[in-house]
Amino acid sequence: MSAKTIKKDKVAIELKYTDLKWFCDPEQFDFESTSELQPMEEIIGQERALSALELGVNINKPGYNIYISGLSGTGKATTVKKMLESIGEGKANIFDYVYVNNFEEPDYPILLTFPAGHAKEFKKDVRAAMNYLSERIPVHMEAETYRKKRDIIVGQYKDVEWELFEKFKKKLQSDGFTLKEIDQDNDKTPQIIPLINNEPVPIAQVIEAADQGKIPARKRDKILNHYENHRQKLITIFHKVMKLNQKMHEDLDELERTEVSEVLEGVLQDVLDKYKEAKIQKYLHEMKESILTNLWIFKKEAGENESSRIEALDTYLKNFEVNIILDNSNTEKTPVLVEISPTLTNLFGSIERVGDNSGKWTADFTTIKAGSLLKANGGYLVIRAVHVFEEPGVWQTLKRVLTYNKLEIQEIYTSHSLPPTSLKPEPIEINTKVILIGGAYWYSLLAQNEDDFKKIFKVKVDFDSIVKRSDTIMVEYARVVKRIIKNEGLREFDASAISALLEIAARYAEHKEKFTTRFSFLADIAREADYWARKQNLEIVTKHSVKYAFAKAKERHSLSDEKLTEGIIDNQILIETTGSRIGCVNGLLYFEDESYGFGKPARITASVSIGEGDIINVERESGLSGRIFDKGMLVTTGFIRELFGRHIPLSFTANFVFEQSYGGIDGDSASAAEIFVLLSSLGEIPLKQSFAVTGSVNQKGELQPIGGINEKIEGFFEICAKRGLTGEQGIIMPEQNITHLMLNDEVVAAVKNGEFHIYPVRTIQEGIEILTGIPAGSRRSDGKFPPKTVFGIVEHHLRHMYNILNHEEDKKKTVKRKK
Repeated sequence: MSAKTIKKDKVAIELKYTDLKWFCDPEQFDFESTSELQPMEEIIGQERALSALELGVNINKPGYNIYISGLSGTGKATTVKKMLESIGEGKANIFDYVYVNNFEEPDYPILLTFPAGHAKEFKKDVRAAMNYLSERIPVHMEAETYRKKRDIIVGQYKDVEWELFEKFKKKLQSDGFTLKEIDQDNDKTPQIIPLINNEPVPIAQVIEAADQGKIPARKRDKILNHYENHRQKLITIFHKVMKLNQKMHEDLDELERTEVSEVLEGVLQDVLDKYKEAKIQKYLHEMKESILTNLWIFKKEAGENESSRIEALDTYLKNFEVNIILDNSNTEKTPVLVEISPTLTNLFGSIERVGDNSGKWTADFTTIKAGSLLKANGGYLVIRAVHVFEEPGVWQTLKRVLTYNKLEIQEIYTSHSLPPTSLKPEPIEINTKVILIGGAYWYSLLAQNEDDFKKIFKVKVDFDSIVKRSDTIMVEYARVVKRIIKNEGLREFDASAISALLEIAARYAEHKEKFTTRFSFLADIAREADYWARKQNLEIVTKHSVKYAFAKAKERHSLSDEKLTEGIIDNQILIETTGSRIGCVNGLLYFEDESYGFGKPARITASVSIGEGDIINVERESGLSGRIFDKGMLVTTGFIRELFGRHIPLSFTANFVFEQSYGGIDGDSASAAEIFVLLSSLGEIPLKQSFAVTGSVNQKGELQPIGGINEKIEGFFEICAKRGLTGEQGIIMPEQNITHLMLNDEVVAAVKNGEFHIYPVRTIQEGIEILTGIPAGSRRSDGKFPPKTVFGIVEHHLRHMYNILNHEEDKKKTVKRKK
């Protein structure tokens, strides 16, 4: 490394207590408490997201469904619902949906669509018409005028039938026969009977008498010949009578149709006049034709059981039910639905089976049920993305519906249910805009693996988790708190309590100039501060209640933190906070679950020996490190090789270990500590154990910012404080993290009193000088580091190891030559 590459770094300057957090002065507010404020209903600091959401909402074209991405707790669901509800007041695109019977193909129920609120009227009109007809048709068919017309038709056909039989009877008599009705199987059947001596004799007896010689054979043959001729004529007459009866019934049916048509037209005409839509008119005409075709159901037949007739009539009248699957009569605004349980049934509807007294399960057009996708038709349906994938088939079905804009309600069939019915309701045109709410992970997963995802979700809305601080924003945050107070009946907050909440908002954002927009966190703190104020009988919430609530909230989730602290204090986990040691430094780890994060020190050690420049990551070798951690180790290797390897072969092997680490570890925030501990081991230079180090490093030795800075500093401070502050302890951190500092009051007070120190550094050189008290050193014009510097001492040891290794190699060569 040339002299131009390494420059003399500035001496790291310790941070003042005022640098450790943003202090919100309550005096800057124009209000003394939230009682003077109006609630804030709008979302704060999400202009980009709201603009994208407005675009997706107002473009009513296929595929412009919306995916909303962002961290939970930013008010996405609440904001979306309120914004969508404010879009439209009218019902121009809202309809009622009805399924009715398909009289020609009952397995294919017919869909009828009505303007919002009209389906109920249609159902009422049809039911009133059918109730009237079920009463009037039987009465009309029993009326005297109808009976007379019927009797005339029956009489006309009976006369023709009588005349046929009378002519036949006369011919029989002329040939010595008569026609007599014989009882046969409880049925009277006309039989041709020969007359012998004017006495009727059955044809069998005639044959028997001839066989006995009582009748001459010639007479017998004549009788049998005439009998056969007349029998054929009788069969012909029976055919004619059958056709007469058929024609009579056709005429009677026509009479019934004509007579009942007058009643039907009188009853249904008002309905036909009221509903002009062609599909509805067609259904009403088919309904009329079904009644005329099945008039027999309405008749009161002689001897028929009345209860059976009524049961049959009721069964038939079910065909005229109107199944309203969606009634928007009470919907005044564009529908906005939030489906919290998007199962196949809840989302797309279903066809239910109904059991009867015989144990049979059936389904028809009356058992079709709507789902939330149809209920939101013409409006908006909000679903959380993760829920869509919790039940098999939901995503595939939703994708098909949104691709073709058609909803087919089907029976949900599983291997444990009855076989599916053949019912196939008419598809419904869908104009529902679907809003999926999820994280960036789900969006990335769907965009990469679902070819049609971006075609049907063309608008992505990103909610930010932070907002830049300003005077206006601070007042708006106070008004958000006022909204919570108003909605939930909390005590009013004074200006100091609002200031404390804003400091917490900056703490969650990990930035002095920004606030978190995850209002659910702040709302929880506000509720709990009200609880503690009530416990103390305070009339108003102050900063003390807020800070106490925040501390108690952390305490509830800090069991793991406390256990680790206890292990360190009891020396079960080896951490030193005083003295100096070679090849040992305090690194800082960050632990996090869903609601709580904390930091703790971890001992990092390095051991070196003569070798060939290998740096071994023990965590990686044991399978406990993540990819980012491994990358940080490789960066460490690159820095050492460039700093020393250009001037002397690196003849060492080094081992890095996170001591007493038995779980996985990831991240590169320990890479600065790794370089410090390696330099210490190589140069046999002690490092101050009163410091803990955090920071990522690039190959040029520049420190880079890391996450969890506040928790890491507080974690090491807690250990030092419990053991007793010596005034020597402190933290070395990247300079870029200064803006992220929002430390607790205990750390701030200790720094203010000179009991704890925080040093921001830009380079490895600055950090190693603090840890060793020795200048880092810069290469001179002769290419060497000064001897009494850290780098000079390390280089000296590297040369020594190289010489030992080189000497050993020479000895091996000499021994080999002698052999």
